[in-house]
Amino acid sequence: MRGLLRRRRGIAFLAGLTATLLATASGLPAVAAPPRPADPLQRQVDAIHGTGALGVLAEVSAPGGRRAARAGEAEAGSWRPMPWNGRFRIGSATKTFTAAVVLQLVGEGRMSLDDTVERWLPGVVRGHGNDGRRITVRQLLRHTSGLRDVAPEVAALNSAAGYRAERLRTYTPGELVRLAVSDAPRFPPGRGWSYSNTNYVLAAMIIEEVTGRSWAREVKARIIRPLGLSGTSVPGTSPLVLGPHAHGYAAFGTGEDTDVTTLDPSMAIGSGAIISTAHDLNRFYAALLGGRLLAPAQLAEMTDTVDAPELGVRYGLGIAEIPLSCGGTYFGHRGELLGYTAWAGATADGRRSAAVYVNSDGGQDTQNAMTALVDQQLCAKG
Repeated sequence: MRGLLRRRRGIAFLAGLTATLLATASGLPAVAAPPRPADPLQRQVDAIHGTGALGVLAEVSAPGGRRAARAGEAEAGSWRPMPWNGRFRIGSATKTFTAAVVLQLVGEGRMSLDDTVERWLPGVVRGHGNDGRRITVRQLLRHTSGLRDVAPEVAALNSAAGYRAERLRTYTPGELVRLAVSDAPRFPPGRGWSYSNTNYVLAAMIIEEVTGRSWAREVKARIIRPLGLSGTSVPGTSPLVLGPHAHGYAAFGTGEDTDVTTLDPSMAIGSGAIISTAHDLNRFYAALLGGRLLAPAQLAEMTDTVDAPELGVRYGLGIAEIPLSCGGTYFGHRGELLGYTAWAGATADGRRSAAVYVNSDGGQDTQNAMTALVDQQLCAKG
């Protein structure tokens, strides 16, 4: 795929050179190449594309309005541009949605952050040194439970062969938890920090126990519908990305890209299954930080952060606190689920928000360019 992109760039260069030579030979003035876009957002999107990302789309929302920019292809070899309001799997940005639902239930007095996992899911977290009686809901949301991450146990996420064999496999939440607790925890609850999708599978299960309704229904009823997030959905076991979307690609560390757009996301319930758009993510984070989803006490709990050494940031309850180059911090989350990588977040007052995603593996250069875009756009004036 990347070889194809290089060939296209070479063809475009030769075509421009030929046109210039013909114009010179005929005595006509050569036509200068069009200048690069002056818009800083477009330049930043182009910079991300230049790191090797197949396609990029970003959108920024501020008091003066919203702007979007795109670069690259929505499907390898298609020349089709990234759709302006394309849908994609937001991966771990789902965790902010899940944490917001839990905190709403806390605000309603229906549960407490200090409840143990055992209180709501008796006997579910047991064995090999794992003990739900010692783990609180707050520790789940903050990734201080010590529970191991289930993602390495999911074949479809870890190799091209695993993806082809199990892309349509459906997991139950209980099955995912059993896989995670089949080994010893990384550390005793509250004695460390380690990112684990298992924590949010359990949070989704607790939401169902507290409400009597599924995690998906609660996310729709409490967040998606009230905010009018028309491009956002919770697909359950459906392997399709419905509506306008770019294809997602993963190389699984081999250098050979696989189209991974089709995927049953049940392995990511609570932790990474939501489909959304850059526009909807901006609206969500702006509403959350702006106080439209949580009462002040619960928003304060969410944004009370601790050091997260694995990520190089501070982490609260389903949300990260990230330094801004212009001073202060913003809150948001990285998202990745096989073929799509995103960064989204908002300033602490919710007045400015930015979201960007790519539809291929995000190497370190791509990641750095994505975080730089969010930083620069949230630091911008106007």
